[in-house]
Amino acid sequence: MHCLSPKMVCETKIVAEDHESIPGSKKDTIIVSSSQMWPSLAGSTPSPPPPLTPPKEDPRRDNVYIREFHPSEQEVVCRIFYEGIMERIPNTAFRGLKQQPLTQLLYGLLAVMCFVVTKSFLLTCCLPIFLMGMRYYFSRKVILHYLDCALHTDMSDIEQYYMKPPGSCFWVAVLDGNVVGIVAARGNEEDNTVELRRMSVDSNYRGKGIAKALGRKVLEFAMLNNYSSVVLGTTAVKMAAHKLYESLGFKHVGVVEHYALPGMTRSLLERMFFQVRYHRYRLQLREE
Repeated sequence: MHCLSPKMVCETKIVAEDHESIPGSKKDTIIVSSSQMWPSLAGSTPSPPPPLTPPKEDPRRDNVYIREFHPSEQEVVCRIFYEGIMERIPNTAFRGLKQQPLTQLLYGLLAVMCFVVTKSFLLTCCLPIFLMGMRYYFSRKVILHYLDCALHTDMSDIEQYYMKPPGSCFWVAVLDGNVVGIVAARGNEEDNTVELRRMSVDSNYRGKGIAKALGRKVLEFAMLNNYSSVVLGTTAVKMAAHKLYESLGFKHVGVVEHYALPGMTRSLLERMFFQVRYHRYRLQLREE
């Protein structure tokens, strides 16, 4: 497979209005009657067409540019990535419990045992607070280890890891001169797939369709380089992330329960208070 150099991918300007759609540009249609196109046989001068009134600018419309990463942006890119991952601590600790029925059952049994042993309503009522506190502690511990691993591997040298190898690239979303979003693509020659990685948007700029624009940039890159499919994996708990991938055309192809993140020790306490699901998505671009 002959891959285009990431440098050959042109800068893209995308107009984003909301997180559901990234509309393309629309040209005004001018309808001209036959009397305006051809002078009458009597020689009368046709009336000029009415002047076109330019459409009013929507104050909510923002110009988002998706372009390749520059080494000078290393610090701000790492900040966006760091803040995006840190948001997963409370989501994993609290929202993630809804997806763990066996863990809910275990915590319920612990509450019953606490009451049977202590005969104290106060201690029994305090137990859920203790359990949620332990979940938050272990979620923070594991995710900080994961962040440390990422920030010392590919995110420590984006230029070397994503920009130089053929079939890979890293982009930033720029709004009003500020880098507000990131995404990466990592090609795999063995199965002719490209992986969408490290997508994150600054929390102050969400709801403008930036994430979808970044995702479409990866799909465009994959098609230009003749990859057969785009794959991704996520441990995100928020349904908004999964809906985003589905809106881009990805299909959910599997889930791994109790997924082990880099940095996990897999101790008994860690397994009791930290559980995460790994969802796999795939978008088939063409048949091999």
